[in-house]
Amino acid sequence: MTPRDAPHATALAELRRAKESAEAANEAKTRYLVAVSHEIRSPLNVIYGYAQLLERDDTLSGATVGTIIRRSAEHVTNLVEGLLEISRIESGVLTIRADIVDIRSLLGHVVDMFRVQAAAKGLTLTLDIDDRLPDRVKTDEKRLRQILINLCSNAIKYTQDGGVTITVRYRSQVADIAVSDTGIGIAPADLDRVFDPFDRGSSAEAQLQPGIGLGLAITRVLAHVLGGDIAVTSTPGVGSVFRFRVMLPTPALATPVLPGRAAAQGARVIGYQGAPRTILVIDDDPAQRAILQSLLHGLGFVVHTACNGADGIALAASLPVDIVLLDIQMPGLDGWQVAERLRTAHGPRLRIVMVSADAHQFHAGGDGRSSHDAFVTKPVELDALVALIGSQLDLHWDAADQAPESGATDATQPAATPMPPAPSEAFPFLDRLNDYAAVGYVRGMESALNDLAHAVPDAAPLVAVLRRQLNDLDLRSLRKTIDHATR
Repeated sequence: MTPRDAPHATALAELRRAKESAEAANEAKTRYLVAVSHEIRSPLNVIYGYAQLLERDDTLSGATVGTIIRRSAEHVTNLVEGLLEISRIESGVLTIRADIVDIRSLLGHVVDMFRVQAAAKGLTLTLDIDDRLPDRVKTDEKRLRQILINLCSNAIKYTQDGGVTITVRYRSQVADIAVSDTGIGIAPADLDRVFDPFDRGSSAEAQLQPGIGLGLAITRVLAHVLGGDIAVTSTPGVGSVFRFRVMLPTPALATPVLPGRAAAQGARVIGYQGAPRTILVIDDDPAQRAILQSLLHGLGFVVHTACNGADGIALAASLPVDIVLLDIQMPGLDGWQVAERLRTAHGPRLRIVMVSADAHQFHAGGDGRSSHDAFVTKPVELDALVALIGSQLDLHWDAADQAPESGATDATQPAATPMPPAPSEAFPFLDRLNDYAAVGYVRGMESALNDLAHAVPDAAPLVAVLRRQLNDLDLRSLRKTIDHATR
């Protein structure tokens, strides 16, 4: 090959590599679409089949069938959310929210979702929550819920005997959530592979399980986006432990007790205090209007409905409406146009909540510039919707058989371990570690400690103490140790 031919050969090699990469990506997407099609059809078949049985057989238990249909619908919803997450991840766009979350209720709800599935396999499902965990924390509720669902679903899927335990520990505003199981376990060579898309390791038993191999890949991305970290330890034939650590700070201001928390404690919201409030539901789907009307009317609300934007605007002008639940995709005026006109006509007194399946149009609202005050995606979790309505209208809920809440007990923080002064060359690493500890950035702290251990071998005793305190999430003692070592 002459020197003149060398650039052409290099270009051809690059084109060949690009072609192979594109073909591999297309093949992976094809496998994914085939798997998703199969996964969606299975729960849809259950929903479709039981709906037909209900039409034919009056003796079927509505509660039992409703539970089966709900579980299947949740499965479809998770698959659709997975598709959306992959799209967002590929485009590099992930919107993180700062919600005030009833964390104990969220944990209880996620566990309740899997109780039937665990019981069907003869497994125990245990939730162990640290008393120090606050009632409410600040985080992205949707992302945190998705991480918990993915971890619980995986644990139950790969466990045939024994049980699954979700352990939640909390210290220095950092939550340490461990999902442990007595399942098939993971081979040491596969511990990193299980977080790769479409890869469930080399175990033949794992390959036989249903799924598309995206749950843990999405979970790791979301964990990192939330500023946390996720790791796994496992012994084949014994079980696995997935450990998710993330900062969950307590909100500065107290928030009203949500109905979801009452339900988690065995109570049921039956109404609200004060004068009746009026809700207007604007949606072109009669089934959606009927569901919301039935739910809200049962709680004591006066509910009016409209099938399009023009009728909704007219009703809002003639009735004393307190809050509007508004779809986006409708014939004629869309939801955004209706919201603008309602806001112009009624001002901030009228609360406007978008309730839509258009998740890609999500915008939280309530910022003083938007025409709407909040956004809820379909399918709607009814408890969450009721909680949102309560916060928008400043309602005080009445609950049946509500157990009194136990007060949180403050645990005594252990004293920092005294250490000799650190070498001066360790100070930059300790300063970085201290900055990360101040915001609870677990992955950053681990990286800073690893860099310190590598760069300053003489600091090994100090690193050992700091690493133990980090593993215990005792960030207060960790910062005291840094302060003592840098004096």
